[in-house]
Amino acid sequence: MDDWIDYYDSTHTIYASKHHRDLHFEVIARDIIGYISQSDATVLDYACGEALSAAKVADACDKLILAEPAPGVRGRLIARFAPNTKIRVRSLDDLRKMAEKSVDLAVMISVAQYMTPDEFDAALAVIRRLLKPSGRLVLGDILRPEVGMLRDVLALLRFAAGNGFLKDALIGLISTALSDYRQLRSRVGLQRYSEAKIVAKLAQAGFTASRAHFNMGYNPWRMTFVARHSF
Repeated sequence: MDDWIDYYDSTHTIYASKHHRDLHFEVIARDIIGYISQSDATVLDYACGEALSAAKVADACDKLILAEPAPGVRGRLIARFAPNTKIRVRSLDDLRKMAEKSVDLAVMISVAQYMTPDEFDAALAVIRRLLKPSGRLVLGDILRPEVGMLRDVLALLRFAAGNGFLKDALIGLISTALSDYRQLRSRVGLQRYSEAKIVAKLAQAGFTASRAHFNMGYNPWRMTFVARHSF
């Protein structure tokens, strides 16, 4: 995951435009809010990225913990949300020092593909320790082995066409094809999981999981899973 952390900590071109970036985080915030079942909840966003719309999520809960491994991104989060008393920014190492059974909802969105299987297992162990017995883990944007990059492109273009940045998206796709992202993706690769494999991996980590009807974010060809303690 270190290569990907370095990439996201750099000046990258993963988004077609500022409008695309902002919309992406607005959609993610909306979807996270949909899983918050009580206003006094403590929510953990694991490897949250820039989390530009985190204030909206914080408005829907009592405390929002933004855990981010990239130090540069983490610094920007601290600066951006310093005035918001509901938001706490943490490193992934900080999570290991948090009180167990202190989180009502944990979300990990578009993260598993960048982790090795062992890193993924370690993250699940940390999250399981932090979740309350009644808590839930939501894993979003899981890549499927049978779905290739073409579907990612189609999902982006459909999202762009519906939100007024189709030209930027087309230019962005060309830029991405020539970018460090494409080279890094080719060199390091992305982890893909079938539904059965994710459910089994979560079971091994102490969770009972099922696939959600809709994926978080704008890509309908990826998967979201909701997991609870299996006890």
